[in-house]
Amino acid sequence: MKNALFQPIQLGNLTLKNRIVMPPMTRSRASQPGNLANEMMATYYAQRASAGLIVAEGTQISPMGQGYAWTPGIYSEAQIAGWKKVTDAVHQKDGKIFAQLWHVGRVTHPDNIGGEQPISSSALKAQNVKVFIDSNNEPGFVDVVEPREMNKGDIKNVIEEYRRAALNAIKAGFDGIELHAANGYLINQFIDSQANNRTDEYGGSIENRLRFLGEVVEAMTEAIGEDRVGVRLAPFTSLNGTVDDTPVETYTAAAALLNKLNVVYVHIAEVDWEDAPETPAEFKDEVRKVYDGVLIYAGKYDADKGGKAINAGITDMVGFGRPFVANPDLPERIKNGYPLAPHDPNTLFGGGEEGLTDYPLYEA
Repeated sequence: MKNALFQPIQLGNLTLKNRIVMPPMTRSRASQPGNLANEMMATYYAQRASAGLIVAEGTQISPMGQGYAWTPGIYSEAQIAGWKKVTDAVHQKDGKIFAQLWHVGRVTHPDNIGGEQPISSSALKAQNVKVFIDSNNEPGFVDVVEPREMNKGDIKNVIEEYRRAALNAIKAGFDGIELHAANGYLINQFIDSQANNRTDEYGGSIENRLRFLGEVVEAMTEAIGEDRVGVRLAPFTSLNGTVDDTPVETYTAAAALLNKLNVVYVHIAEVDWEDAPETPAEFKDEVRKVYDGVLIYAGKYDADKGGKAINAGITDMVGFGRPFVANPDLPERIKNGYPLAPHDPNTLFGGGEEGLTDYPLYEA
């Protein structure tokens, strides 16, 4: 089964050496001030360049797009230069890397966005959601606040920020970009019915709630080409307080829209916490019917389950998140049946090299 993971695959103009994806994982180690990608991050990603595809951690497209302290941006020249260190290091190891472009919308706090009020599809506060701030060097978690509803000018501005960020990512040496439309962040706040109570053309029907997603994707594909734009969706998660009343219908329509827009891949984040419900098989079948590009699934996969999903035609590539944290040589371990090292949850966010670049390769 695991051999399915090691067949090469074409992703647009890229030939990927295997079907193992390192999905985006926030690690909160950007250099301050300026939220800059750095040498330490370059080492971390280069160590994991044996993945068929790396999708780098969520990267805010603007100062207003930042949800948490110490996450990297891609809107300043210094940030582009920081990411260039990362992409150069990955390419030197024959890896392929996409940037994940991120606007958190309401999942933030004024302390993280220069004192501004957050923006969202609607003036609805995310319930029971906290974010990490670093206020006067006193880091900690605080509740999010009520956002203001985006007006037409805001929507136009943010679409332009995404377009510019896509161009910046290519300038920084990324092979492409993944639009973060999952996990309760801004685009997801337009898509999911319980986070969007607009009465204009961006709210109400499924078609209207998908409009912002479509306009952002169009702006980016026009800027950098369809073959360099992927999109991440999370149909069944309630992360950061976004819930949709008809997820199968909504997200099948999203996959069909992305097929029409010809994005190079759709990356579906499955719920992966303990006791999480399985993604319905009929949903996966429907997505396969309406979307012709490369499909990636991530969440609770091991080598066996991932290989079976590829052989069954459900997916083309498989993301392994947490296993990549402590196993920089994960593809090698999967291929040889070597045991996987556990990660230390205390060093996931913030800090330095410990828990980031000091996990060893497997020695037989």
